Amino acid sequence: MTGGSKGVILLNMGGPDCLDNVRPFLFNLFSDREIIKLGPPFLQKYIAWYIARKRAPKSRAIYAGIGGGSPLENITRAQAKALELSLAKHGEYHVTIAMRYWPPYPEHALTELDAKGVNDITALSLYPHYSRATTGSSIKQLQKSISNFPGDFKANFISFWPTQQSYIQALGENILEAIETFGAESVQVVYSAHSLPTSFIMEGDPYVEHLNQTIKEVEKLTGYKGLLCYQSRSGPVEWLSPSTPETLDRLASNGCKNVVMVPLSFVSDHVETLYEIDILYKNRAQNLGMTLRSSNSLNTKNKFIEGLRDLVLEQRDFVV
Repeated sequence: MTGGSKGVILLNMGGPDCLDNVRPFLFNLFSDREIIKLGPPFLQKYIAWYIARKRAPKSRAIYAGIGGGSPLENITRAQAKALELSLAKHGEYHVTIAMRYWPPYPEHALTELDAKGVNDITALSLYPHYSRATTGSSIKQLQKSISNFPGDFKANFISFWPTQQSYIQALGENILEAIETFGAESVQVVYSAHSLPTSFIMEGDPYVEHLNQTIKEVEKLTGYKGLLCYQSRSGPVEWLSPSTPETLDRLASNGCKNVVMVPLSFVSDHVETLYEIDILYKNRAQNLGMTLRSSNSLNTKNKFIEGLRDLVLEQRDFVV
């Protein structure tokens, strides 16, 4: 039906929807050699099983603290619905989702679109900043699913968009709203992005470059300079620095009293925002004598959805 209805697949990480699924989710995550190579390939799944078993109790406690599971699937479905409504005036679009490490997987999205007679699809990564560990891995999984699927799909891939205008505006608006809650008090903006092993960057991954592109554009809009740091480290490798806890410690030692933390590489609420930022880092800041408030996640903010719509409309004819 090329030339008729079109499909959009929103790509994201996924997360365990209940506490019993935390351990299998972790196994799926650590089985991905795009994220971390655990010994030779034939040992990857065995080591992943061991790591998942070891980490599951702590991770279960964390997810229990944010409602018993990840909200990422529900939020991504809401984003898909909002995007479909926004695209409606531009043609017949069917928007669905595909997660990397927990259902629904790409084959579920392809089955859904195929049943609607759609074979012209745009895969839109919900990671604004490209890394092989996030967008790269998600696209590879989708491409594999397409090659194994009996239907015939024409696929376009939107793999990064760090300076998309409406995304920048939405991010800037949320930052300014958070700053305003401090009234006339001075505020330090801190951009917290998910960390990566430094080896990724040394091997050419553009992730940090994309983060800095976003910050540069946002600061033009807000007029506030911020500090970039990295959260969610795990494992005995060298990670991007400085870490978010290290940054908070340094700010406190320099007399900072108020922090607005921006979840920079995340466009949806999930464990990194709801637990790490809103609980762990807020408590750390409080213990250091500071007040930390996070800017809202983008979720289904209208301006953000407009940005996703424009990405689809502007790049839908780029065929890979």
